[in-house]
Amino acid sequence: MPRHVALIMDGNGRWAQRRGLPRREGHRQGVKAAERLVRFVAGERLVPCLSLFAFSTENWNRPQEEVQDLFDLLVRFIRERGDEFVEQGIRLRVLGAVEALPPSLQRAIADVEERSRRGDGLDLAVGINFGGRWSIVEGARRAMALARSDGLKPEDLNESAFARLLPTAELPEPDLIVRTGEEKRISNFYLWEAAYSELYFTSLLWPDFDEEALLAAIQDFQGRCRRFGRVPQ
Repeated sequence: MPRHVALIMDGNGRWAQRRGLPRREGHRQGVKAAERLVRFVAGERLVPCLSLFAFSTENWNRPQEEVQDLFDLLVRFIRERGDEFVEQGIRLRVLGAVEALPPSLQRAIADVEERSRRGDGLDLAVGINFGGRWSIVEGARRAMALARSDGLKPEDLNESAFARLLPTAELPEPDLIVRTGEEKRISNFYLWEAAYSELYFTSLLWPDFDEEALLAAIQDFQGRCRRFGRVPQ
């Protein structure tokens, strides 16, 4: 079984448009799909770590009204599920440049992260204003800060040392990255961390991605031979 499954939740807008509904309704149904899957993964103890790519650094380029709708839905999701996370032992970690988010969302994140930090069940990482390039640049900034404060030398910085400086340092690298919504790319989600991730693409739009679809992705993963550069046995 994978230790860490990462989900790129794509297709909310197309799901709504194909039904003659506003895009906001697609995002609302997408949140419901995320809630169901988090509950399922936590309840079944399916994997230790689950990542959701909720809002990328590029999503600011969408219409302002849609961006605000997304933030409103994220505030509601985090606030309304906070008690459930604590009760189920789910630890919430939000990855991204949180300081650029609306104050109401920052407060919701800080509250639930603090209350759930002792959770010993599912590790739930949610990318909000997150991007793989941002994460690598953030690691470089931290390395530069250590060079100034602690005298970190270039020869001291290897791959494992740099990985410990990334915002994702406390998470295992994703074994399986699943993208819904017909596109076949990872869209600046995990980059450094995805070096040996298995990729799984499905034409299902995110609101239609359910427990059965997740199990199918994991079953596909289990049939793959992960060599990590070695000769297959």
